[in-house]
Amino acid sequence: MFETIQGEGAHTGIPSIFVRLQGCPVGCPWCDTKHTWTLDDALVTTAQAVIAKNEESEHYFDVNENELLALFAAQGYVAKHVVITGGEPCMYDLIPLTELLHNRGYTTQIETSGTFEVRCDPRTYVTVSPKINMKGGMEVLVSALERANEIKHPIAMQKHIDELDILLEKVSSLDGKQVCLQPISQQARATELAVKTCISRNWRLSLQTHKYIGIE
Repeated sequence: MFETIQGEGAHTGIPSIFVRLQGCPVGCPWCDTKHTWTLDDALVTTAQAVIAKNEESEHYFDVNENELLALFAAQGYVAKHVVITGGEPCMYDLIPLTELLHNRGYTTQIETSGTFEVRCDPRTYVTVSPKINMKGGMEVLVSALERANEIKHPIAMQKHIDELDILLEKVSSLDGKQVCLQPISQQARATELAVKTCISRNWRLSLQTHKYIGIE
């Protein structure tokens, strides 16, 4: 849990509180948060220990939604946009948390692989970053794509765009949805391909701004 600037997608630049939930069976090989994959009671520690850590660790804390909100206050967080990510956040029923946050004056965003049903407040902005043919063998759900406000797809080569096209054919309508392409690891060829495709299709380019400017 930390406060920073949202670095990706349509909300780039917005001050945000990131809540990273533990557990993910998807198995993306390029994942930069592999320390969030494992669920094990032996790894549970205090909130204070997790918040204070300055390096990656598999340890995590366990609180309910009211306790989480109290932690925001205790940390002095001022951002009013909460990004719920992971791991894979949609392993969990996020309705109680997102309802509470909206009722307390926050906006919420979920970042998900699309491999679980999305259970959240109707006001929540849902970003699906579809993970296709990953090690975990999980399928991207059409229901998750239908719920998405934003479909943000990491690409390195043309085949990744082709895979996205196959998924988008299953969506009833893209009206009101942002489609974003995000070059993997700031690769020059991937960036060039993403820019070219976004222009030709009137899609949106998503850059991992936080990595360019060196913040969390």
